[in-house]
Amino acid sequence: MSTAPDTETAGTSLGAGLKPRHITMISIAGVIGAGLFVGSANAIEKAGPAVLISYLLAGSLVILVMRMLGEMATANPDTGSFSVYSTRALGRWAGFSVGWLYWWFWVLVIPVEATAAASILADLVGGPQWVWALTVTVLLTVTNLVSVGNYGEFEFWFALVKVVSIVAFIVIGVLAILGVFPGSEVSGVKGLWEPDGFMPNGFGAVITGLLVTMFSFMGTEIVTIAAAESPDPKAGITRAVNSVIWRISIFYIGSIFVVVALLPYNRLEDGSYQSVLEAIGIPHSGRIMDVVILTAVASCLNSALYTASRMLFSLGDRGDAPRAVRSLTSRGVPWVAVLLSMVVGFLAVVGNYVLPDKIFAYLLATSGAIALFVYLAIACSQLVLGRTLRATGERPPVRMWLFPYLTSTVIVFIVAVLILMAFDASQQQAIGFSVISAVVIVALGVWRQRTATDPPVEARKDSRV
Repeated sequence: MSTAPDTETAGTSLGAGLKPRHITMISIAGVIGAGLFVGSANAIEKAGPAVLISYLLAGSLVILVMRMLGEMATANPDTGSFSVYSTRALGRWAGFSVGWLYWWFWVLVIPVEATAAASILADLVGGPQWVWALTVTVLLTVTNLVSVGNYGEFEFWFALVKVVSIVAFIVIGVLAILGVFPGSEVSGVKGLWEPDGFMPNGFGAVITGLLVTMFSFMGTEIVTIAAAESPDPKAGITRAVNSVIWRISIFYIGSIFVVVALLPYNRLEDGSYQSVLEAIGIPHSGRIMDVVILTAVASCLNSALYTASRMLFSLGDRGDAPRAVRSLTSRGVPWVAVLLSMVVGFLAVVGNYVLPDKIFAYLLATSGAIALFVYLAIACSQLVLGRTLRATGERPPVRMWLFPYLTSTVIVFIVAVLILMAFDASQQQAIGFSVISAVVIVALGVWRQRTATDPPVEARKDSRV
């Protein structure tokens, strides 16, 4: 079936092809990114066993942000999610800025994940990395173009592999802690205080670990975007928000506890999970983790393309992006937004091979703090819209706890983390380039708000219905 429409009006609204099981699995595994399997070793190296505190703080922030986003999303589901809510609460400039920054973040994720997938496939199968990067990117682009159901189906199975892998790792780890594996190099929980205490590098290292772990949670919010393309958005979002506590507790806190309990933090040589499995004596641990990480990377790439395209479509629907990105196929797929996001991401893939490493690193640095900017926008928007909801007596299925005090606390905490990043030598490039990119986008947003002649988002037809 052709994926391109004959005219811009081939479809009139986004599709609703995501099934409840798709939304459920996206919500469960959306929090599990490749960063958990790969980046966690870096955080553990910095903070030692006290990295558990880092994950607890970062996880608590994500839980609260999702609670705030859930309140706004169940009151008014929209594929533009927090970008739309920022417009309604803070002004058009805010929705414009957050939407474009978020799109840029996920577009840059495409080459990063494509390169990671290519590296694993080249090692497993052989062949040039660029061929694999191109193959994976094109394959997932085609599946995204056919229908939203294809994205949901791919993500369902990717997510299932991730969930089963984490649960199996935790079960094996707990058995190792209990000494069930007699030939294992590790048992018990001595890693929590060996070789030099629970917090070997001080509390400052815990904060550094927090800054590293913070960005591994990015993607939790995707379910509020995806749910807008399901038959019952409010139900999907409600389930996702209400389950975020146990998801973070099991997948992050639980699995990281197993890692730091079994293995001293200075022995993580091949990634935290692989090192633990090898120490336990699980055969072919390296290959097993290659497959799991490849699945996580493919999942992240799939979601990056989906999320970037839907945010770009939403920007176009509100008049903040070129009109062409609103073009839909007969199945309700924003094909121009998908292709444009893929092309920009693919150019970055090419740049990853052609340009000097530092230039590509600078591009990545421009999105280094965008997760925190998005979280800050969500909190500020909910502070405003939450008051409106309560004044009108509306009671959405999800309600923010202890409003407005907890919301205000989150805002202060995020600002404090941004300030800490500015004083952390390892984070200064990321915060510096991110601020520069944010200032440029905000300036464009303010200009757009002043020069716009079309109706504000409240007066426009909802992009979902």
